[in-house]
Amino acid sequence: MMTTTTMSNPSDLEMESSELSLGDHHIDFVEEAEKESVPLTASAPISIPAMLCDEKLLEEINSIPDKMGFKIGDVAEILGIKQYVLRYWETEFEVLRPKKASNNQRMYTRKDVENALLIRKLLHRDRFSIEGARNAMKELKAHVKKEKDMTQVYHKLEGINETVEDLILDIRKLRQLFK
Repeated sequence: MMTTTTMSNPSDLEMESSELSLGDHHIDFVEEAEKESVPLTASAPISIPAMLCDEKLLEEINSIPDKMGFKIGDVAEILGIKQYVLRYWETEFEVLRPKKASNNQRMYTRKDVENALLIRKLLHRDRFSIEGARNAMKELKAHVKKEKDMTQVYHKLEGINETVEDLILDIRKLRQLFK
């Protein structure tokens, strides 16, 4: 069982549950993540399942400078790793694909940096293998997509519900006219 923490605004906190099997044997930290009540603050919306997220990762994400783009050296410094490690991760993880500027320099977005922080956490702190971390990131991507789809369905249902309530009110008004 996995709990997802979605933030659209630092003051808004909503929890959703769904299942996610990671295909790696590093799920023992799930219970810790679900027990801890971690206050979330971020400058941009984040959606990371609680089982993959911890207080340190949130602090790191919040400490990312507010910039339009990051060069590979900046990202390597934020992560505390060498640049060649980032280039290697780009070949192993499809979620880490920075754009290249006209001078062929890699330009990372804030989302790329967040993904790199998550990859580093999976590999270094949680001791996932490259394959296990890759699978976790793929399943995370699928989970976020599923959550997004469910949110869209929920909003459509809310709209339909409002329409039905309006129709019921209209019917009641018509009944009153014919009494």
